[in-house]
Amino acid sequence: MHRYSFPHTPVANPEAIIGAGNYRFTILTDGLLRYEWAADCQFEDRASVLAINRQLPVPEVRVVEDQHSLQIITSRFHLNYDKQEFSANGLSAVIKGNYGPHVSVWRYGVEVSNLGGTTRTLDEADGRVALEQGIISRQGYATLDDSTSMLFDDKQWVTTRLPGNRLDGYLFAYGHDYRQAIQAFYLLSGPQPLLPRWALGNWWSRFYPYTADEYLSLMDRFRESKIPLSVAVLDMDWHIVQDERVKKAGVTGWTGYTWNKELFPNPKAFLAALHDRGLHISLNDHPADGVQSYEESYEEMAIALKHDMSMGDPIPFDITNQAFLDAFFDVLHRRFERDGLDLWWVDWQQGTHSRIPGIDPLWVLNHYHFLDSALENKRPLTFSRYAGAGSHRYPIGFSGDTVVSWDSLHFQPEFTATASNIGFGWWSHDIGGHFHGEKNDEMLIRWVQYGVFSPILRLHSSNNIFSIKEPWNLDPQYGQIMAKYLQFRHRLLPYLYTMNVRAAVQGLPLVQPMYWGYPESEESYNVPNQYIFGSNLIVAPVTAPQDPRSRRSQVLAWLPPGRHVDIFTGAVYDGDRRIWLNRRLEDYPVFAYEGAIIPLDAASGLTNGCPNSTTIELLVVVGADGNFELLEDDGKGQHTDQVNFRRTRFSYNQQTGEFHIGPTTGGTIPPGVRQWNVRFLGYASAEGIEVCVGDERHILNGQNESNGFFLELGSHQESAHIVVKLESHPTLTMNRPETQIIDFLRGAQIELDLKDEIRKIVERPISRLLQIGDLHALGLDNILLNPILEFLLADSRSALTKDNQDISSPSQQKQNGIKCLNNSV
Repeated sequence: MHRYSFPHTPVANPEAIIGAGNYRFTILTDGLLRYEWAADCQFEDRASVLAINRQLPVPEVRVVEDQHSLQIITSRFHLNYDKQEFSANGLSAVIKGNYGPHVSVWRYGVEVSNLGGTTRTLDEADGRVALEQGIISRQGYATLDDSTSMLFDDKQWVTTRLPGNRLDGYLFAYGHDYRQAIQAFYLLSGPQPLLPRWALGNWWSRFYPYTADEYLSLMDRFRESKIPLSVAVLDMDWHIVQDERVKKAGVTGWTGYTWNKELFPNPKAFLAALHDRGLHISLNDHPADGVQSYEESYEEMAIALKHDMSMGDPIPFDITNQAFLDAFFDVLHRRFERDGLDLWWVDWQQGTHSRIPGIDPLWVLNHYHFLDSALENKRPLTFSRYAGAGSHRYPIGFSGDTVVSWDSLHFQPEFTATASNIGFGWWSHDIGGHFHGEKNDEMLIRWVQYGVFSPILRLHSSNNIFSIKEPWNLDPQYGQIMAKYLQFRHRLLPYLYTMNVRAAVQGLPLVQPMYWGYPESEESYNVPNQYIFGSNLIVAPVTAPQDPRSRRSQVLAWLPPGRHVDIFTGAVYDGDRRIWLNRRLEDYPVFAYEGAIIPLDAASGLTNGCPNSTTIELLVVVGADGNFELLEDDGKGQHTDQVNFRRTRFSYNQQTGEFHIGPTTGGTIPPGVRQWNVRFLGYASAEGIEVCVGDERHILNGQNESNGFFLELGSHQESAHIVVKLESHPTLTMNRPETQIIDFLRGAQIELDLKDEIRKIVERPISRLLQIGDLHALGLDNILLNPILEFLLADSRSALTKDNQDISSPSQQKQNGIKCLNNSV
């Protein structure tokens, strides 16, 4: 059966194994070592939930051994072992490289904190929670203990480990090559799977007893409001909960497999109506209470399991019983899937214990749910809770019911980015928070903005009637902003789906901590909320309310070396510094670096379901060479090696100023015509732009807009090669902070005379340094001073003069103290 078959090669190459008697070492890669101890000299070669692939190419290794000692030497570590039972004195490894004030040495059993991983749930969380360990650390090494995890037998059914005194661990010795460490982890534990495109759009979910008509009307209202959705989720009330039969049985009603016909009189027609609206459907399943005698599937389940029905006893949930698991999918679940269900939301909250000690029911649910979801050649997908290291194979993760608070919002960006340290890349949070807390529309907007730039955007809340997430039920100023960002999520789909493929093929999660990209920069470790989003974006989430005087929210960010452009405002920022970013409610700090290329869906009307777009807008940042390959497919194929991707390459050459589009190649989608638009962020042009399509040459006039130069290229065959020619060595436009500061002052709730004093200072024809001195002399506090300094110092080239000349080289800027000034903002 397909759900008992998954790719795994747990037995390592014999040439990679070094051992005798009670110990065994396996060199899996040059930086990944398995170390085992067994008192009975019996070692484990079955796959565990963590380690399913140990048959890897043998790296270059040198072994030095005598009667009492063993040395294993690779390009990344030098291990020493005394051939006794493992101890801190007898088993150690020097990690090659400089990762601290002295040599970096791993010693068995000595705890060393690392950069963290993730945790099983955020249920009831109101801010920060403790995280489990990941596989990377600043010391250059980390370990995972796999001694007690669940195993798979030769029939790929779950089993436990042999009893006795035995140890099974993995040493990751990758120094600060954090991305390579994660890629090695995926080699061992299996890759992140390829998500279906529709999973990356907006999800609507709410714990609320909708009727079928109410739910369909709600979906229609989103469509009428031009807000696209991709997944319609029904929480617990789709099945009977308050029914007299439930009360008579003495159960909670959380578990249920019988449609509530009072709310959904014709379930199959209801599901079909959602599909007709371009939506995929998810039903919540709390399976812990088993199958009660009042369930419609009770008799069929009882017959399948030879369960005595004479007394109406419930069929207990026992996921460790293979017969129950088969009936659970083939009888209990399959009828809902035949009627149109696309995705089960597995809501397991009952802990780690099962009938068999050592078997975690959540692991069993996640593993076999994922394999079973590949039925009829569907792209496999689950929606469940995190069970431990290796759970990345079963996305998407449901993080749980968080408190509606600024503290909850503030922790989620860090939580999501840090999860990548254990390879878990597809968290879905309750965007807007789940329960308790307070109603705060500003907080909701900031949460939605974060959701746009998170792995999965799923709006969800409790059944409190005042827990409102529909944009049209907010005050207009908030509702319009929320709608704009929900629309932008779907505009991001070409970029998001390409990053989804990258995650599956290259082992690079969508969201990465800043220190992954800049491991030797101390500042990258001090901005835990800030993260790298895909290949070309950096996000600094706003997680605090705005100040009533400045009417701005502040976030302290670190911009890495290079120059960066805010994709929404077009403002240009010099990097290699910390800076206070100040944003209106409608703005969100997302940066693209020089050479970045970001494809967006530019369709005039975004639709449900996340289809491939026939109109693409390309965000391009001049200043450095750049490349991007847009990947699309027809949704067929369960694994990346089964998918024939349609590929469109984009490249930008800074020396010539040429931007190349296409041609589009490959794929099974019939070639057609596509509309191309280009927006050169942070750039302005006063001339017509030469555009070549094959041998044809055109001069097109674009528009200088608020965030860059916009150029419509028209519709062209996808087989065409298009070249947009700017001038050679084009430069980003220097900011004109006076306009930004005047705009800020108009909205600031401060004394009118003070506004005018500030205006006079920033309009005086003196250097930025003198302007800053005069501003300090006004005695402004940071709430007011920081927004002004952000505008004045975003682009350090303008810090000494009032005009737009490039007055100095970067080395001269440092001599003039500009870097010091920027770090003080």
